[in-house]
Amino acid sequence: MTLPSRSTFVLVNPAAGRGRRRARLEHYLDILKRHLGAFEPVVTTRAGDETAALDRALQSSFDCIVAVGGDGTWGAAADRIVASGRRDVSLGLLPTGTGNDFGKSLGIRHERAEDVVRAIVARNTRAIDVGRAGGRHFLNVVGLGFDIAVIDDAAKTPLLRGDVLYRFCALRQLFFFPGREVELEPRGESPVRTRALMVTISNANYFGGSFHIAPRASLSDGKLDAVVIKDAGPLTRARLFSIVSKGQHEGDPHIVIRQAPSFAIRFEGTLRYEADGEVYTAHTSPLTVESVPGALRVCVPAEGGA
Repeated sequence: MTLPSRSTFVLVNPAAGRGRRRARLEHYLDILKRHLGAFEPVVTTRAGDETAALDRALQSSFDCIVAVGGDGTWGAAADRIVASGRRDVSLGLLPTGTGNDFGKSLGIRHERAEDVVRAIVARNTRAIDVGRAGGRHFLNVVGLGFDIAVIDDAAKTPLLRGDVLYRFCALRQLFFFPGREVELEPRGESPVRTRALMVTISNANYFGGSFHIAPRASLSDGKLDAVVIKDAGPLTRARLFSIVSKGQHEGDPHIVIRQAPSFAIRFEGTLRYEADGEVYTAHTSPLTVESVPGALRVCVPAEGGA
């Protein structure tokens, strides 16, 4: 792959959004060329391309990485930038994924593509916290339990996409997911032990295609927001599903919310979890999920969210 010669490095994942966003992708590239001039984007073709291309770019003189893709592509770019130790590199985000959840917390939406690109060109940045789980950095959320079941189900549901896909699969898993025993310990507090429907630990506000899972989360407070949804029967699960989607779950007796700089998740055997939509397996307990304050500069349009 040939790397661009300008200070802005553009990485494109054409498989984001299941490859159905070709028109949107071309639209973004046209806008970028109009504002940046001629450049050659690096297009990934298989797993592992992103990491290798990003690491090469970070060893060069680029001062901005533009990631065109979904939450997984964005998370990969954030991870490599933070891991490199280069605080002079900013991250630009253009959404072509299925959920694009992280961008909703910063006003980065397809409808604002021109504004987002202007912010990238001007290096209009905001310092934000990132999370770290299992040695890898993430932008948006770590989830386990029901969250993994929905991701697995979505991968087997080819006819839907976007918010509709996640809502459909979540509704279906309300009846099939068996729940999981969890122990979640916020730093400096007593652990939460329960049989859970789902556990999320959020850096930002949304996940799963617009679920307002962490309404109080801030990208600049050095803390993560954990939400434990206790297991229940299908009808109660459906009610919880509804209030969580609207961000109205605080105070419900089936919901435990904790905020802390880090959390330890203890488990037996192995633990499958997702970070920014990518699924990983932890083999050693506990899994530590922690905030890394002010670790990344993201290009954000004016009035770019909470």
